[in-house]
Amino acid sequence: MAVLTVNAGSGSLHLAYVDGDAADVRLDLSQPPGSAEAARAVADFVAASPEPEAVGHRLVHGGDAVRRPAVLDERLRGRLHQVAHLAPLHLPPALTLIDRLRERLPEVPHVVCPDTAFHADLPAVAATYPLPEEWRSRWGLRRYGFHGLSYAYALRRAEQLLRRPAADLHLVMAHLGGGCSVCAVRNGRSVDTSMGFTPLEGVPMSTRSGSVDPGLLLWLLEDGRLSREELSDGLSHRSGLVGLSGGRSGDTRVLVEAAPRDSAAALALDVFIHRVRREIAAEATSLGRLDALVFTGEIGWDQPEVREGVCAGLAPLGVRLPVLGNRADDGPVSEPNAPVPVLVVEPREELQIAVETRAALAEPGG
Repeated sequence: MAVLTVNAGSGSLHLAYVDGDAADVRLDLSQPPGSAEAARAVADFVAASPEPEAVGHRLVHGGDAVRRPAVLDERLRGRLHQVAHLAPLHLPPALTLIDRLRERLPEVPHVVCPDTAFHADLPAVAATYPLPEEWRSRWGLRRYGFHGLSYAYALRRAEQLLRRPAADLHLVMAHLGGGCSVCAVRNGRSVDTSMGFTPLEGVPMSTRSGSVDPGLLLWLLEDGRLSREELSDGLSHRSGLVGLSGGRSGDTRVLVEAAPRDSAAALALDVFIHRVRREIAAEATSLGRLDALVFTGEIGWDQPEVREGVCAGLAPLGVRLPVLGNRADDGPVSEPNAPVPVLVVEPREELQIAVETRAALAEPGG
């Protein structure tokens, strides 16, 4: 089945035609998915390409409305509108794009593939926030987790690279890119992850803060220090690597180059590496052992300086420094016979979207 995969980020858009395991025809935009420029580019791309047999849409946050990949109908589309506020940077433009593509391809089934599905069965001990029970019940406050499509694909590749079934693997996986998270996988299941109710929790990211003291946020809202809008904008757009580097960049490649002569860039990298390292160690406590450490995402795949910095502090977990820089293909960057292999996996979310789209349509009623 030829699947058009749609991966809408907050400020980027990636479309790919996936036929089998190949994704040869692509559209990659550094534009918000809801922009006029993106709308024109998508229309031109669809018009110039063969009609797919299905369309698979990455959905950053499914909330309780979509816990598994699902065929989109009007009822489900209405429920998605109700959870759009859970990921305000991602969901509204993604839903706009879904509507446009449904209008252009009305006879083709559309499937939504939530990033949260990989973590849908998190153990209660990992999913439950220590908040009043009435809050949790009334508003569905829980840890959802994100980057599930990336993790699901990376898990399949780790299974092949290690030549062991996923059901027998205990892994820590780190998706490091514009958004960043860490996940513990035990016997093929996500058992803990750093992102929570929204994609703001966890380690620092390109422009997002990650976890900070909630008391600090309350203090900033008191006595007119910041408005809610200013706080939201600062946490999502002006924090993370951008904030740490004094506004220089949220791109680790720029910061690595600048760090020898720029103390703010060096600090940004040091804080980022420290927080990722700390989160990896925390996630490992949910495992009985550590069979491998897996890096994916644009930074995880393509930034050896960051990988080496992270691994340099993980000796207590049996992780040694990688001995290889970047690879042309997926595989280990650790020394042969390392006690804990360190793997890199190229992010290929479009292939996972295609897999999940086909699976959803193959189910009874799909």
